[in-house]
Amino acid sequence: MRLEINNITKRFKHKTAVHHFSMEMYSNECVGLIGPNGAGKSTLIQIIADILNADEGNILLDGKKISTKKNQIGYLPQYPNFFSWMTAYETLLFMGTLSGIAKNILQQDIPLILEKVGLANESQTKVGIFSGGMKQRLGIAQALLHKPTIIIMDEPVSALDPIGRREVLNLMKEIKKDTTILLSTHILGDAEEICERFVVIKNGQKIEDATKSDLLNRNQESAIYIAIPKENFKWLQKVDQFPYVKKIVSYEDGFKIFVNEPEVNASQLLQFGLDEKVCFTKFEIGIKESLEEIFLSLVVDV
Repeated sequence: MRLEINNITKRFKHKTAVHHFSMEMYSNECVGLIGPNGAGKSTLIQIIADILNADEGNILLDGKKISTKKNQIGYLPQYPNFFSWMTAYETLLFMGTLSGIAKNILQQDIPLILEKVGLANESQTKVGIFSGGMKQRLGIAQALLHKPTIIIMDEPVSALDPIGRREVLNLMKEIKKDTTILLSTHILGDAEEICERFVVIKNGQKIEDATKSDLLNRNQESAIYIAIPKENFKWLQKVDQFPYVKKIVSYEDGFKIFVNEPEVNASQLLQFGLDEKVCFTKFEIGIKESLEEIFLSLVVDV
């Protein structure tokens, strides 16, 4: 499976929601499309799902226009709508019929898909009394019913309480084992838990596309992080005079010492500290920013 998003632009009156956006996805990937509210995520997701038309650019699935391959796409909107008077089983039967799936296949597959999303015991329960998490799981069941090669999820857990969020996140972990996922969210923790790759969008434009390890390694600093008691602070004045020390800054409950060669200079600093009888409560080489810090540095205007 290869999804190609080529130079997509979408305008609404005087606002450009998506601007020359391009990316690719392949089989067995789980990609997080992350960005602040209003960044253009939902608009782009709806274009990929062939719900909205782009003003410029095109989207191809395995080399063909996405509009000709809709049967290979599963789509979960942020707020899936169901008829409250239908049961879970009736809902999937109705949705499957609309998708052109034969009734005998639906009768065989619906119990299996309800089991997969943890709703087997609720098949005859009316959707109107479902919790938010149960409705999202039913939405995932509906998106998976026709066995798509890729499932696209638009903010699937942002409106849920902690229990519903956990239920859906656990389900997504299971689904990604055999289905390609594109997840749109502004909650970095959700994307970090599920996805291996992150595409960051801001003001409709792609500003980053990298794996978690790439992002973290790229933001690893040439620094040594130490924490020492207050009575040892004068030792830092001596350290600041060393030719390999660039600067010293306060950080959390200690200090970052920026150096030329962290691996080499760390041994020198540690030995010097021990000679001076400094009590280290923390000593770390190569401080990495958290994904949240990296994300904020990318999307927040200073």
